[in-house]
Amino acid sequence: MRDVSADFDDLLAANRDFADHFSLSGFDGVAHAGVALVTCMDSRIDPLGMLGLKPGDAKIFRNPGGRVTEAALEALVLGVHLLKVDRILVVPHTRCAMTSKTEEELQEIIGAATGQDASWHAFHVIEDQVSGLKRDVHKVTSHPLIPDSVKVGGFVYDVDTGLLDQIV
Repeated sequence: MRDVSADFDDLLAANRDFADHFSLSGFDGVAHAGVALVTCMDSRIDPLGMLGLKPGDAKIFRNPGGRVTEAALEALVLGVHLLKVDRILVVPHTRCAMTSKTEEELQEIIGAATGQDASWHAFHVIEDQVSGLKRDVHKVTSHPLIPDSVKVGGFVYDVDTGLLDQIV
C-alpha cells in the first residue's frame, strides 16, 4: 500500500496560512447579494470575481458543463427558500470540454485511460451550448418550487476575455 501521508502537505500548509488570516467566521450562510450561480467546474472560472461579488454574497453550484441537473435544482430550491436567493444565473463557458467531444469519444478516452470499459457511464456532453443553456434556464423557470418572482438568466462566460454574454 502506498504512503499517502504527504500527498496533501502543500494544501494543508496553505490551509494553515489561510486560517491564520481567516476573516469569514460568523457568516450566517445566506446569499447576501441574493445570487445563486450554476456554472462549470472549470478552474478558469472565478465565480465570485467575475460578478464583482465576495464571500457570503452568493450560493455557487458547480459541475461539468455548468448544467442544471437534479442536484443543481435541489440546491436552487433550497437557496431560494432558505438562503435568500432571488436571482439565479446559469453560466456555461466558452471552450468547454463538455462541448468539444461526443459521449462516445469521452467514454473511449476515459476507457483508454483506465483500461476499463466506460461505455456504461454517461458524461452528459453538450451538443449545442446555446440550446442546452435555454433548456437549463427553462428547467429553473418552470420548476414548481421556484417562484416566478425569482429572476433567472442564462449567460455564457468567455474564458479568454472574462466577459459574460447574456443569452436568455
